[in-house]
This record gives sequence, structure tokens and C-alpha cells, in this order.
Amino acid sequence: MSDAVVIGAGPNGLVAANLLADAGWSVEVLEAQEEPGGAVRSDRGVHPDYVSDLFSAFYPLAAASPVLARLDLAAEGLRWSHAPRVLAHPLLNGRCAVLERRVEETAAGLEAFAPVDGDAWGNMYKTWGRVGPDLVQALFTPFPPVRAGLRLAAKLRAAGGLRLARNLALPVRRLGEEEFAGAGGRLLLAGNALHADLSPEAAGSGGFGWMMSMLGQSHGFPVPVGGAEALTAALVSRLQRHGGVLRCGERVASVVVRGDRAVAVRTAGGERVGARRAVLADTSATALYRDLVGEEHLPSRLLRDLERFQWDFATFKVDWALAGPVPWTAPQASGAGTVHLADGIDGLTRFASQIAMGQVPDEPFVLLGQMTTADPSRSPAGTESAWAYTHLPQRITSDAGPEHITGRWDAREQEAMADRVEAQVERFAPGFRTLIRARRILAPTTLQAMNENLHNGAINNGTAALHQQAIFRPTPGTGRPETPVKGLYLASAAAHPGGGVHGAPGANAARAALRAQGLHTLLHRAQRI
Repeated sequence: MSDAVVIGAGPNGLVAANLLADAGWSVEVLEAQEEPGGAVRSDRGVHPDYVSDLFSAFYPLAAASPVLARLDLAAEGLRWSHAPRVLAHPLLNGRCAVLERRVEETAAGLEAFAPVDGDAWGNMYKTWGRVGPDLVQALFTPFPPVRAGLRLAAKLRAAGGLRLARNLALPVRRLGEEEFAGAGGRLLLAGNALHADLSPEAAGSGGFGWMMSMLGQSHGFPVPVGGAEALTAALVSRLQRHGGVLRCGERVASVVVRGDRAVAVRTAGGERVGARRAVLADTSATALYRDLVGEEHLPSRLLRDLERFQWDFATFKVDWALAGPVPWTAPQASGAGTVHLADGIDGLTRFASQIAMGQVPDEPFVLLGQMTTADPSRSPAGTESAWAYTHLPQRITSDAGPEHITGRWDAREQEAMADRVEAQVERFAPGFRTLIRARRILAPTTLQAMNENLHNGAINNGTAALHQQAIFRPTPGTGRPETPVKGLYLASAAAHPGGGVHGAPGANAARAALRAQGLHTLLHRAQRI
């Protein structure tokens, strides 16, 4: 019997297991898939000469995460690589908004859209420099973030706190209009906001777009050298070096509750795996409460709240092995790791509105990753390992395009949607399709089959909208990892602070488990060693 059992070997589960092992606990991690990593995995499944990231690929939140920094994964061999440019948003007329590695270069590029916008970007980044580190610290600690929150409050007062708070609450379209005279800065903010399921008109989308843009400016959008799996391998190596046990191909069927306390889990094969102190679940909230625990152990209010739980958008992804670099009409996009494709902010609004109506967008907003540009080890010289994803409604009611896609995701629908994504790329890079050596399609149902936390391709384990954040995540409550069952903790992105690869939900759950055992001080001592 171990001190703790962790369900799921995604990044949050592995972070939680590492922190518990640091505190001297014996830890066993059970993963349903045949390999660890959750949504942080890579392979050569598109072409044997190309490394492709299966799910997540760029990691600005990991680069900024104090949780991952304390784990010192460089000691396990993890190395990061950056593209020459962080992000580009080309337009059909050949102009291009670019987030460069250096703030002065970003500002100079935005001045081509409006002379005053260079100073506007510089001022925005100065504000980030004053409050950003404390904001990240507050975001990545359990709610409420008392110590980090007090430091942040002091910084906010000095930085015009009420005005900044107003800006963060704005829709990103409005924030862009207030801050920038030209289209360039507005595009960078809005495109970054659409990394989550937030429309340009949604309250709070301005704050999300601002944070992602500023993280890109301060930390870049780095990638692990050799593929996303290098990040997972580092977490696994560290865990095993500290005595943790990882068992893949072991699906947990239920949490064993005795006397209102989690005491074990039972696998699909019937094995009972005991937990002396805690069970931590790197699973979706709905899977934990509805499938693993059972309604008889949960309050009726929680069960009613789960009926209102909202998933984020579905996701459709295509991976490519390209014979050469993408032939962008806007040459500035060539050096960018991430490229946003939409015909301006109006195109983003149209896309989000179609999803809100349950329609498959006819001109999808495409997020494209040029992985060899970011990390030359991903494919042979002169070629490009690339991917693109777009979002879809969780429940499709109609298709705004002519192919009558219904969401069955049979072979015809998958090919039709992949062709639609490629057509969008082709609009901004004529000749793109002639470079495709091989492609792989990952429909929403495929993504879920490969990682059960990605419900119909939802990559953030629940909407990022304000009504399901902080004390409302995953349901109205405390915004903490504790559950109604003693000794059971929610350690996934379904818990505060939500999606992204940063490890905070796993760390919060581990700290809560240790605090319950009176070992929180020991954890801090272990992290300083």
C-alpha cells in the first residue's frame, strides 16, 4: 500500500506525484493509456522522419510556471527551443502582425500599422513587468491566493490597479480598440484570446489575450527539444528517481470510499490499490464524480451543479509532414513558431459566433504550429513538421460550409474538415498543399479516445469563461482541490486555475493533501533542497 495513489499520468498528475515524493510519501501513479503524458506526448506517426506533437506543443505557461521551475527539470535533461519569432498573424493583403522575441522589435513592427502603437505595446509590457510575476504567482497558487494576492494588490495600486482591473475584464475587441490605433496590436491580443474558448466579445477575453501576449513577449512560446514527450520524460524520470512508481495500461474503474474517506482505488482488472493518506485524480470533474466515486458519496447540490458544467470548445487537429517551409504570402510569418489564421478580428468574431450557434465554421480560425522552425530536430533540414487545429461546437447543429458535416466523424467528414482547414491555410500560403508528404487527422472523437480528459476534443477540461473560473471551477464552491470525500483531491485542469501546461492544479492538490497530514512545512523544505 502506498501513501498516495494518483489517477492519471498527465502533467498535473505527474507534478502532484513528484511533490508528494519530495515530501517523503510513497506514491503510485496509475495511467489508463499505454504511455504517460496525457496531452503532452509526441510520436513519429505521421512520417518516420518527422516528430509530431499529438496534442499540446508550445508552452509559454510552462516557461513561466513557478511550479515547474521548482522541479528543476533541466536536471532531468529537459531543454527548450524557440522559433526566431514567437507568433505571427498574417492578413490576406500580405501585412502581418508579429510578436517578436524582443519587445522593441514587436513595437517597431506594430508601428507599421499605426505610428503610436509601438509606444502602446511598450507601455503595456511595462505594466506586465510591474505586475506580471506576482499575477502569475497568484494565478498558480490555491484560491484564494493570500500571500501572492497581497503582493499583487500592492503592485496594482502603484500601477493604476482599478484601471488595469477594468482592462482585464474587457472583451478583447474593446481592449484592442482602446489601446491600439491600428490592426496589428488588436490582432495579437484577439488571436491569443482565442487560444481559449473566448469570443472577442466575451467579458474577460481581454485579460486572457493580454496575459498570453505578455507571456509570449516575456517568455516566448518555447517547445521541448525533441518533442513534447521530452517534458513528460523529465517528469517521469524525476518521479522515479525519487522512488515514485508509474504503472501504464492500468485503468482506474472506481475510488473506494470507506466511512466518507477515500482509502483505495480499484482498477478495471479488479485490483485494489490502497492509499494510506490520499487519492489524487488527474481526471475530468465529471469522470471523477459521476464515474469513479458514485452519487451515494456526494452531496446532491454538487450533482445538480455538475449538470450545469460547461465544456470548452471541441477541437479538430491535422498533423503534416511538409516537404518544405510553408510558402506564406506575408514573409514575416516564416520565422514564427505559432501562426494565427483569420481574416482580421471580424473573422474571429464570425468564427466564434458560428460555434455559439452550433455551426461548423465555414472559414475556421486556424492555429498553426511550425515545429521545425521552433526546433530543428523535429524533421530533416529544409522540411517542416507542422500541425494546425481549429475549434468546433461541442454539439453540432449544422454546417456553415457546403460539406454537411454533422459530427459523426466518419471518414468522409474527417477528410472534408481536414480539407477545409487546409483550404484556410492555402488562402494565406498559396502552394501549401503541394508540400504535403503525409497528414494525420485527429477528430474530436479521436482526441478523446487517446486521452479521456479531452472530452470531444475539449483541451481545457472545461470552459475558460468567467462563470467557471476561480471559486466557480469546476462548480461553485471554494476553488480548491479538496472534494466532499475526505482524502480525495481533484488534481486536473478541471480545478483552479484551469487549462494549460503549468502543473498548478496538480501542485495545489498535492499541497492540500500534505496540509491535511500536517506536512506542508516539510514540502517547502524539500523544495528548497
